Amino acid sequence: MELQIIQKRIFEIRGQRVMLDFHLAELYGVETRILVRAVKRNIKRFPPRYMFQLTKEEAKTLISQFGITKTEKRGGTQRPPYAFTEHGITMLSAVLRSDTAIKTSIAIVDAFILLKQYHNNFELLNKRIEELEAKFNTKIENINEVINFLLTQPELIVAEKKATERTERNPIGFKTKK
Repeated sequence: MELQIIQKRIFEIRGQRVMLDFHLAELYGVETRILVRAVKRNIKRFPPRYMFQLTKEEAKTLISQFGITKTEKRGGTQRPPYAFTEHGITMLSAVLRSDTAIKTSIAIVDAFILLKQYHNNFELLNKRIEELEAKFNTKIENINEVINFLLTQPELIVAEKKATERTERNPIGFKTKK
């Protein structure tokens, strides 16, 4: 299963990264109603921090923002979709016991892990940019400015590096008594 396909189906709703029931059903190769039925039969495995149902307003927002086309007017569901967090998706593999469900759950959890790594790398890059802004007293608007700055003014970087190096060095080699 391609991680890019999965990553495109991960949304941020209520401050959490989630996947919607109909996307999960498609990935698991089952109908949405079958997935929801299995979840309701094992509802103790899905506390609110693992799964929640979207409000009608949230569902409408998803339809308008992300182009989700299944609405009740065109034969879609009559209820707002359920959203599953990473932990809720892990629980789905216990509820849906097929080999496909297990492989799909592993792929989805891998996609969530990659998103976390991207987020952490972005935060690190943002921190380094802020350090550069503070160091050179310049506001950096985009990454191209950083690259251009480093390419056009390398002497400032070299001068700063030399300033931070120790000026006095101990001699290298064997010392003898005089």
